[in-house]
Amino acid sequence: MLGKLHVYTGDGKGKTTAAIGLAVRAACSGLRVYIGQFMKGMPYAEQELPGRFPGLIEMEQYGTPRLICQGERPTPEDLRRAREGLDRIGRVLADGEFDLVVADEINVAVHLGLLPLSDVLELLRARPDGVEMILTGRGAPAPVLEMADLITEMREIRHYFATEGLKARKGIEF
Repeated sequence: MLGKLHVYTGDGKGKTTAAIGLAVRAACSGLRVYIGQFMKGMPYAEQELPGRFPGLIEMEQYGTPRLICQGERPTPEDLRRAREGLDRIGRVLADGEFDLVVADEINVAVHLGLLPLSDVLELLRARPDGVEMILTGRGAPAPVLEMADLITEMREIRHYFATEGLKARKGIEF
């Protein structure tokens, strides 16, 4: 299999959802999938995937339970967890056990200073030819976009969070 690099970015909803959808499609085709979630340390429904696809999907989180906002300084724990995630994804790529690797919210981790862009670019350059990879998150850096084979930008046109004041709903947003 000739692996391609996908980037799902933009300010609209659906980046992680699209990545999870492709992960499910891959697993249903017998491909092995690894999902590493940066910036996420709370329960999300997709954490049920490894149990529903035993031996086909593995998932780990590399965030803390708190949400890091723009302009806020990451804590040493935030930095440690992000580095742990990047190192783990590097090992996953090098081991060659997985056909699809998802680095969920890695673009945001770079944007907020949890990971150096140079380290992410090095990881992408070292990716084996046969591994499909997805990077998600708003604000994908230009050098990442230049390396991508597929770029999808989610653009918010209307969102019920703003128009109706709804909060995140289980099974839909988390």
